[in-house]
Amino acid sequence: MINDKRITVVLPAYNAEETLEKTYSEIPMDIVDEIILVDDLSRDNTVKKAHEIGIKHIVEHKENKGYGGNQKSCYNKAIELNSDIIIMLHPDYQYTPKLIHSMSYIIANGLYDVVFGSRILGKGALKGGMPLYKYISNRLLTLFQNILLNQKLSEYHTGYRAFSHRVLEAINYNINSDDFVFDNQMIAQIFMAGFEIAEVTCPTKYFPEASSINLRRSIKYGFGVLGVSLKYRLHKIGIGRFKIFVRPGS
Repeated sequence: MINDKRITVVLPAYNAEETLEKTYSEIPMDIVDEIILVDDLSRDNTVKKAHEIGIKHIVEHKENKGYGGNQKSCYNKAIELNSDIIIMLHPDYQYTPKLIHSMSYIIANGLYDVVFGSRILGKGALKGGMPLYKYISNRLLTLFQNILLNQKLSEYHTGYRAFSHRVLEAINYNINSDDFVFDNQMIAQIFMAGFEIAEVTCPTKYFPEASSINLRRSIKYGFGVLGVSLKYRLHKIGIGRFKIFVRPGS
């Protein structure tokens, strides 16, 4: 706990049996109060492993809801536990849990309400084994998004994110897609609500057990990202109105 803030780490899991324990072992329990694992109907023994290593809060989907649907369950459970800071960490050990301290301090001290672990700041992405085609597509999509959203993020596609409680309550993330484009819908909602996003350099690792999406789904994701960015711009200038940007209760 930092500055009396309740910190929760959420793990959106799918077939994470082989990497879960290593990820869990590096989570800094000196400041983390709760860990939530949401299993999206894994085909391996992810849930069994989670019980074995002592994860207290385990949510099991009875059907596969997709990456976005998994995150919705993660954040809803974190809010239910009255978390002040919520950190989304992939349990595939692609991102190091050792940045949780830094990301939490930034939010706990009121500097920013959202912090991303960026693979692009520095040279971590290619050094960590990111395929060249993914690196290039990441850079091109990020350039397009920065132009339409009028921002200067180094990347929009990291899976390592920290949020304050008030951010999650200010945006209607439950209305978003259950697929991978959920991440970028959420970013657009955060900017639309007037919040800023900080970034910290994050080393990353690419190896067989790390999760990834195939080329077909990557292309679908790319077009989805472009669509979200265009909707944001149209909504911002008043030409269109889209439900994902309407705040809860308004």
